[in-house]
Amino acid sequence: MSAQSPTEPTPSAPHVFTKWLYRFGGLALLFAMSTDAVAVLGRHLGIPLLGSIEMVQAAMLVASSMAVIAATLAEKHAVVHLLVGRLRPATQNSLARVHSLFCFVFFAALTYGSVWIALDLRGGHEESELLHIPYTPLRLICILAMLAVALIFATRIRRRRTP
Repeated sequence: MSAQSPTEPTPSAPHVFTKWLYRFGGLALLFAMSTDAVAVLGRHLGIPLLGSIEMVQAAMLVASSMAVIAATLAEKHAVVHLLVGRLRPATQNSLARVHSLFCFVFFAALTYGSVWIALDLRGGHEESELLHIPYTPLRLICILAMLAVALIFATRIRRRRTP
């Protein structure tokens, strides 16, 4: 017998994926906040935490990457519906597709530029000054996040919407 009741819907893959994005991004945000809090406390006690800014920056890159993917999946980007909301449903659908196309082009360009920079600097052995955190994995996280968002918008270009 299944543990799930028949009235409960089975969680869909995007919903479960979004939960993991929230959890992973939330952990990165919690790490950034706690690192900064310890650093401030250490400064007041005369025991500075060297490299705290580098740790916070790396954690914020992870958190913001997860946030942009989750916001895109949930369709929660900032959008003004002042004029579009007054149009016919067919026109709204067409404009939603155009919007998805422009967003796809934008995020694809961000991905392309990030890959270009990563390839250009691949032999540079870039790392942070104090903790020597390598930049390559952070660039990869950024590239994968922008690629994921571009692909999400690519799937929305052909999707029909009901207003």
